[in-house]
Amino acid sequence: MAIAHLTTSSSFLFLLLTATIRAATEPNADDGYSQLLSPAKLRLRKEKLSHLHFYYHDILSRPSPTAVPIVRPTTNSSTFFGLVNMFDDLLTVGLEPSSKIVGRAQGFYGFASHSEFAALTAQNFVFVEGKFNGSTLTVMGRNAVLSPVKELPVIGGTGAFRFARGYAEARTRVSDLTNGDAVVEYNIYVYHY
Repeated sequence: MAIAHLTTSSSFLFLLLTATIRAATEPNADDGYSQLLSPAKLRLRKEKLSHLHFYYHDILSRPSPTAVPIVRPTTNSSTFFGLVNMFDDLLTVGLEPSSKIVGRAQGFYGFASHSEFAALTAQNFVFVEGKFNGSTLTVMGRNAVLSPVKELPVIGGTGAFRFARGYAEARTRVSDLTNGDAVVEYNIYVYHY
């Protein structure tokens, strides 16, 4: 009799433990705002890895700047700490601004370091050409301006880049220290569906 009672108690405890674990790990269907989905339900195909290569033209000089200051630094900082620029920069296939346009980079960068020339960059790459026409990639991260290679995370995207993740490598190819104009080469490696 004691063995039967122990077996019944063990079974009950096992079922109770299983139910508790299941309740803790499965979403609550009654929460009213969330549910688990199958990728097939969103018509997501197999995940791909793409490499994008283009040049970004950041023009601060007049008469046609593509980047303008929206917040000026409050102190005389050698690192431009506090300066924030908004930009709508051209993306091209080649180094020259007259080469084929593939999109625009739109966003801002703010110089965020007292001790070095480094900015927080938040930007959307808006593509207007080829198979990615109408799609965007969002890149946000630290840009150590004087580093030969800057690595920034890809944090998302739209269109062909839904669920995007990856990284961007940026290399300054042309820089005019008198007026701030620059051409930056981008290589982006991105997983997407």
